[in-house]
Amino acid sequence: MKDNVARISPDHGSFDSSDDASGYGEVLSIFNAAGIQKRLHDLDFMDIYVCLKGNGTAHYRPRVLGQDSLPDLDVPAEYQEDVLKLAAFLRREFSHVEGGFTYDGTRLRASRLETAEGMVWAAMRRVADLPPRLEKLGFMPELVPLLREIGKRDGLTLLCGATGQGKTTTSTSLLLDHLETYGGVAFTIEDPVEYRLEGRHGKAGYCYQSEIQEEHEWGLMLKRSLRWHPRYIFVGEIRTPDAANQLLRAATSGHHVIATMHAGSMEEALEGLLQLAEVDLGARAPMLLAAGLTAVIHQTLTPLGMNAHFMVTEQDNSGSPIRALIRDRRIGQTRSLADQQKSQLKTNGKLFLSR
Repeated sequence: MKDNVARISPDHGSFDSSDDASGYGEVLSIFNAAGIQKRLHDLDFMDIYVCLKGNGTAHYRPRVLGQDSLPDLDVPAEYQEDVLKLAAFLRREFSHVEGGFTYDGTRLRASRLETAEGMVWAAMRRVADLPPRLEKLGFMPELVPLLREIGKRDGLTLLCGATGQGKTTTSTSLLLDHLETYGGVAFTIEDPVEYRLEGRHGKAGYCYQSEIQEEHEWGLMLKRSLRWHPRYIFVGEIRTPDAANQLLRAATSGHHVIATMHAGSMEEALEGLLQLAEVDLGARAPMLLAAGLTAVIHQTLTPLGMNAHFMVTEQDNSGSPIRALIRDRRIGQTRSLADQQKSQLKTNGKLFLSR
C-alpha cells in the first residue's frame, strides 16, 4: 500500500481514489472488522503524532495533569480510520512548519517535521477553544481577585516557566478575564494561535488575534499593534531584542501587556528580559522594566495542582522595594520580597503592609 493512501475530507465525507482507493478499502475493511470505529476527539490525548510520509505508526501521550513523564502509546485500532482522515487533511491543508487548526471540532497546535530518514511527521497538541476561567487555574484563592484587579493597571504582567507548564493557558485566561471584566480592545501576537479569542467578550471587550511566521516579526507586529489602539496586548513569547524593546515601551505608555517567557524562575525571567531589552535600550532597560512591571508569575504544574511563585508591584509607588531592586539590577534579591508577599497574602489577605 502506498504512503498517500487516500485524501479524505475532515468531516468524514468521500475520499479521492486517485492514490490508492483499493488499498484504502482494504484498510477500512480490516478496521471495521475489528469493531466500531471511534473518532479522535474521543481519545483522551495531550499530544498525538501522525506520519504523513512513510510507514510510521500513529502514537499519543494521554492527558495526565501535572505528570512530567507521560507514557507514549500507539493509537488503538478503533481510531485508525480517523487517523487516516486526519493525515489526509494535514497533507492537503497544512503546509506550515507550525500553526493551529481545528479538526472535527478539536483545536490542535501542530508542528511539521521531515526526519533524517525522509519521513514526514506532524506532532499535535490538543488545546481548548477558550482557556479555563481564572478561578479554575489552581492559584491560591486569595491571589485570584488580585490578578483580576491588575487588569485595571497599565504595565507588564510576565508569565514564566518551563515548556508545558501552562504559561499560555494562564496568560490567555488573564486576558479573557480582563476583557470580560473591564472591556477594551485586545491585540494578540502568537506563534501559533492556540486559543480562539477573536471577537467579542463580555459587553465591552473585543479581541484581534495575529499569528507570525518569522522570528523578526515579533517586534514589527508589536509596533503595528499600537495602531489598533489596544488596551491589552498579548505577546505569546518574548524572543528578540526588538520585541523586548517594543514591549517595554508599550507597557510604559498606557497599555497593559501580558507576555510569556521560558525561564526557570522569576529572577531568570526578569534577567532574560533585561538582557534582550538592553541590546536596543542599553542602560534605560532596567528603568523601563522597573517602571512598567505590574506582576511576574512563575508556575509549575504538579500532580497536586498549580505551584506558583509571584511578585506584584505597588501601583503609583515608584520607590517601592521591588522597583528599586530592578533599577539597581539586583534582581536576585527580589525573591525575599516575593516570599514576604506570599506569606502576607496567606495570613491577612494583603500583599502590601501599607494597605
